[in-house]
Amino acid sequence: MKTTEGLRERKKRAMRRQLSDTAARLFVEHGFDAVRVADVGEACGVSEKTVFNYFPSKEALLLDRLEATADALRTHLSDPALPPVGAMLTVLDQERHGVVASLAADTDTDRALAQYQRFGDLIRSTPSLRAYRSETADRFVDIAAEVLATRTGLRPDDPEPQIAAAALLGLWRLQFRALRAHLRPGRPLPAAIDAVAGEVHRAARLVEEGLATFPQPRAATGA
Repeated sequence: MKTTEGLRERKKRAMRRQLSDTAARLFVEHGFDAVRVADVGEACGVSEKTVFNYFPSKEALLLDRLEATADALRTHLSDPALPPVGAMLTVLDQERHGVVASLAADTDTDRALAQYQRFGDLIRSTPSLRAYRSETADRFVDIAAEVLATRTGLRPDDPEPQIAAAALLGLWRLQFRALRAHLRPGRPLPAAIDAVAGEVHRAARLVEEGLATFPQPRAATGA
């Protein structure tokens, strides 16, 4: 039974990835508004209804991989062994490594970088995608505030977890912009990623100073 369930989940993940990748290709080639969700489904051999079974909206279909950030925030910010900034840097390091792996998978790096640039241009030029990304960032702040409040015994709406979460997600926004600025055709990928990491860590040092007095995790209570 476990093997069957595992296979089913793998098939679901593969279909989700296929739908998202196909949507990204079609949207970049033809424009976000010119491609229907039904067109994405048809290209993958499934119905429009099936696409919506996997994704709540057309925007989510394109920006699906942002959800991995939510899971990473919950995992690393809840680790009492990691200070908040260290936890956020771990999240951002993982995201950069994911970008590098995706780009390096193409034998033509410049082609992959050009595609990455077009993807970013698509988001910037499409109001609904910009709004979706902004709403997602706000949701990440809420997630971070909840996790930080839990680890310190505060309420999520207390000033300390609220401002700490906003500052930490500011690093996420900064990395997003830095990736767009540095990842471009003609520039060696390692040098570009090092430049992105350098900017993120410079900003992180400033945030770290500001969070120096953030409450420590609550001590675990023994039985």
